[in-house]
Amino acid sequence: MRHYAIAAIPADGIGREVVAAGLEVLEVLAKRDGGFRLDVENFDWGSDYYKKHGVMMPADGRETLKAFDAIYFGAVGAPDVPDHVTLWGLRLSICQPFDQYANVRPTRILPGIRSPLRDVGPRDLDWVIVRENSEGEYAGQGGRSHRGFPEEVATEVAIFTRAGVTRIMRFAFQLARSRPRKLLTVVTKSNAQRHGMVMWDEIAAEVATEFPDVAWDKMLVDAMTMRMTLKPATLDTIVATNLHADILSDLAAALAGSLGIAPTANLNPERRFPSMFEPIHGSAFDIAGQGIANPIGTFWSACMMLDHLGEPAAGARLMRAIERVTADPALHTPDLGGQATTRMVTDAVIAAILADNE
Repeated sequence: MRHYAIAAIPADGIGREVVAAGLEVLEVLAKRDGGFRLDVENFDWGSDYYKKHGVMMPADGRETLKAFDAIYFGAVGAPDVPDHVTLWGLRLSICQPFDQYANVRPTRILPGIRSPLRDVGPRDLDWVIVRENSEGEYAGQGGRSHRGFPEEVATEVAIFTRAGVTRIMRFAFQLARSRPRKLLTVVTKSNAQRHGMVMWDEIAAEVATEFPDVAWDKMLVDAMTMRMTLKPATLDTIVATNLHADILSDLAAALAGSLGIAPTANLNPERRFPSMFEPIHGSAFDIAGQGIANPIGTFWSACMMLDHLGEPAAGARLMRAIERVTADPALHTPDLGGQATTRMVTDAVIAAILADNE
């Protein structure tokens, strides 16, 4: 029996609901497959913890997480706590010190779900966005001077290092090579950002020489939004900076039908630290507690976690169950235009797992 230690951090809003659903599905899946077990420990870190203790997680939180094989994360953010406090206090406080530099966000149109794009089907939209997750525009460098005065100044410095850009480019080219089309699009903004983004372009061209079997092109980020909406079939694997990929991946999820279905893997590819898996959506306090949050993105994130742990058969079984459930419009939650509840979708996925004979 293979054992994996999983740290579950539901955090805020609907994160609690979808992580609970995900853990329930994972438990059934582990029993169904029989070859592995997930030893889960739940952590109550998040905005409520902050209101009690003045911090989003304890000082020894990261040290505690080092002992785990993976982290299963919900969502962070609360209407009565500043967003920069919640994000930097928890999610980024895990991602950056654990060097989870490769943020991987697959996007495709699942069975039964319609894209808002006219005449676009599953064959036209099947992407993986690779987001540089450790530096760039979210490096946390900068400051404010002369606070409150008319001449107040705030700076936000984007940091691009040769080491950081090279490793994310190499990761993206390797991922593109592993996919059938062997096609990579490098997103840039080097016409306006003439230092960091020019280096980004130069390193992309350098790394490309290591992958002669991968076709690649370059696209300015603003033009990329048009290409994603008007010519989705021309794209496959995409690599972009921390900020650009953050924005483009939300667009990608919307074009595939809903933010509620999109997964994320925050990977430390060298496995020196645990990687973290989470749905792309936020805490969605407007629907929290109503039992209508879409758990599909969290389930799909669990598929990615299982693949990372070395359980691809279980991950594939869960993905088949997800696709069987999304194929039924009666099991669509409100974000997909339906009336299903989180409970209904969870029960249906569990039933599909138990019925799967492949």
